[in-house]
Amino acid sequence: MAKNLRSQAITQGVQRSPNRAMLRAVGFQDEDFEKPIVGIANGYSTITPCNIGINELAKRVEKGIKKAGAMPQMFGTITISDGISMGTEGMKYSLVSREVIADSIETACNGQSMDGLLAIGGCDKNMPGAMLAIARMNVPAIFVYGGTIKPGKFQGSDLTVVSAFEAVGEYSAGKIDEDRLLAVERNACPGPGSCGGMYTANTMSSAFEAMGMSLPYSSTMAAEDAEKAESAEKSAVVLIEAIYKQLLPRDIITRESIENAISVVMAVGGSTNAILHFLAIAHAADVDFSLDDFEVIRARTPVLCNLKPSGKYVTTDLHRVGGIPQVMKILLEHNLLYGDCITITGQTIAEVLEGVPLEPPQDQDVIRPWSRPIYSQGHLTVLKGNLALEGSVAKITGVKEPVITGPARVFESEEECLQTILDGNIQAGDIIVIRYEGPKGGPGMREMLAPTSALIGAGLGDSVGLITDGRFSGGTYGMVVGHVAPEAAVGGVIAIVKEGDSITIDANARLLQLNISDTELAQRFTRWRPRPPRYTRGVLAKYSKLVSSSSLGAITDLDLTINITN
Repeated sequence: MAKNLRSQAITQGVQRSPNRAMLRAVGFQDEDFEKPIVGIANGYSTITPCNIGINELAKRVEKGIKKAGAMPQMFGTITISDGISMGTEGMKYSLVSREVIADSIETACNGQSMDGLLAIGGCDKNMPGAMLAIARMNVPAIFVYGGTIKPGKFQGSDLTVVSAFEAVGEYSAGKIDEDRLLAVERNACPGPGSCGGMYTANTMSSAFEAMGMSLPYSSTMAAEDAEKAESAEKSAVVLIEAIYKQLLPRDIITRESIENAISVVMAVGGSTNAILHFLAIAHAADVDFSLDDFEVIRARTPVLCNLKPSGKYVTTDLHRVGGIPQVMKILLEHNLLYGDCITITGQTIAEVLEGVPLEPPQDQDVIRPWSRPIYSQGHLTVLKGNLALEGSVAKITGVKEPVITGPARVFESEEECLQTILDGNIQAGDIIVIRYEGPKGGPGMREMLAPTSALIGAGLGDSVGLITDGRFSGGTYGMVVGHVAPEAAVGGVIAIVKEGDSITIDANARLLQLNISDTELAQRFTRWRPRPPRYTRGVLAKYSKLVSSSSLGAITDLDLTINITN
């Protein structure tokens, strides 16, 4: 069988002489036209520390592809730094960038008839963006994570970028002085790599390893360490083997492997964003998977890892004590993984984990044994009720009181809310409502890390609830509920909440409820009118027009059928 099934379209036959002439200009020789052409989607960027080290990995990948007998073609993909854009209008472009990344990779690979794809990414949306393209195209592919940042150090404590967000709240509450705030800022991010806790980037890299689309141990390596470059080059070799075998992404991305990925997300205490992204990935892979499936997995999966944001350790600590394979081995041993799922190496999950110890090392507290979990059930729970008829997502790790009823403090934007918190005008028992920040209404579903970190810094994390139709950063914890659907912009109940209304957040009963009568609810809707779109041109306008509910993954190709009538 030919090794270049797709690229024959541009390399074979007399009529393709002009195509070959172009390829010769970028380094192809006569013998290369029989080889597979492999795309390298390079997420290198100096915009963010998450991606600044990726170009060196891409060069190692290029070398590995050539060594394995294939022809690399490198192209760039964009990134948005969530940490830098956080709290600004620019954050509206973050989730949008997931779609732009996916579309750009699909465009380059299909436009150039590539035989395979190796995608390298760092910041949060690089990974789901790449995986959406991989699942759509269904050509042999592998994902390489750019690596995690090492922790910052200050006065004996590990710091991450979330430390800086929380320090803002501490400073505003008078708990630290300006010198301390500046010291945290200067030490939080010591070099290249994605944010160091089990935030969204490390959550998604871990999930992709668990799903079988990245090499074992690769998801928790530090960006600066030599093993990361070595793993990248090895990934290239594994991909060429997958091209020869025609091992396709949809052979790997199945309902069972997605369940494996979500089980690991629960066990490591991962980000709420994983729910949004895996709904989208399942759609791209044509896998039937819904918001309710996450709740089933949560109920049976304990949290085993003591990781930031609500825990003590960072991702490099997890790597040091066995990484994701160690977590997976514990889950497999207790029948919480499908061991027969195939991985990009051609091995099954059970085969990959064969040599991994049954128990984590005893002289550490990063990975707990099965008998002593952090929590007996997963930390990401789906809440429903009249405030979230389609559902919402709560992250309940570190929450001392899982039930809160209090008066609504209603804000029409993140900025308005943050200023109120920093001014000291939020009290214990309040329930903050931030609306018109959803996929359509924002548009772009901004993350609310600044307000939630300010609450933590002010000492209100356990006593104030916060609900939003926007999202939360992987660095968020506390009594917070996001992804409220339907969102305000399309007439969800969150749109008609009034200042002072009683709201109940009940993680035990999985309830999000506005405590008013059905009659009053109906009367309020008679007075509600949709708001005009905030953007009428450009990428945000297009996104707002196309994007689906967060309960479906905020996808942009849900139903593009056009009915043409005479």
